[in-house]
Amino acid sequence: MHTHHTFEQLISIMKKLRAPGGCPWDAEQTHESLTRYLLEEAYEVIEAIDERSPQHLEEELGDLLLQPVFHAAIAEEAGEFTISDVIDTLCSKLIRRHPHVFGDLEIKDSNAQVENWEKIKKLEKGDERKTALSGVPKHLPALMKAQKISEKASRVGFDWEHADQVFAKVMEELHEFEEAWASGNPTRMEDEMGDLLFAIANLGRFLNLNPEEALRKTISRFEKRFSYVEVELNRAGVSMQNASLGEMDALWEKAKRIERGIES
Repeated sequence: MHTHHTFEQLISIMKKLRAPGGCPWDAEQTHESLTRYLLEEAYEVIEAIDERSPQHLEEELGDLLLQPVFHAAIAEEAGEFTISDVIDTLCSKLIRRHPHVFGDLEIKDSNAQVENWEKIKKLEKGDERKTALSGVPKHLPALMKAQKISEKASRVGFDWEHADQVFAKVMEELHEFEEAWASGNPTRMEDEMGDLLFAIANLGRFLNLNPEEALRKTISRFEKRFSYVEVELNRAGVSMQNASLGEMDALWEKAKRIERGIES
């Protein structure tokens, strides 16, 4: 028979793991040492979502939930705050930032809600956020951070009016990267590649596409197609090192057709 544990039991288990006579590894952890696991678990949740597996998602959400419970346990031991304080702060914030749900404010759509959310955040932070670009976490992946930065700039009117203007900017940056490549200057090439990637991230944001998500999915497709090429070559008794580019390209194109359901 499956046992249904409660959130309170989870907190109790975490405290026992950290207590004397508990788990040495858990007892040694700090906020800083757990940082890598917080990131890893978040990405594993995303992977489970991509797989469309409810069972895998359930498991990975549990692993992710462990992280705030772990951090709160460490903070409680130091007399800073408890998991109850975390929940109380979150609930208060959600109520405060949704006056159209918990108050009498009326909004017309989700865009208006985002704008109102940002206004409330700005009022809450006061002088803490001194510029229109403040508040973007410095440790975000670069593409995601580029999108966040451009979103904030857009909210104060620093944006293009039409998509073709953004396309033109991308082409301009590509041309400048080509010039940098021709110059053979590594520093200039790096600068221009950064400008090109930022322009592409901006294009994604302008077209309501998530550049980080788009690149992640492309990497996943690349891995699957590459694996197919590798498996098929091994099946034919040919190593990748000895296969011709033409052989690999033919298998790559076949992998794309299978992916699209054109071929089995």
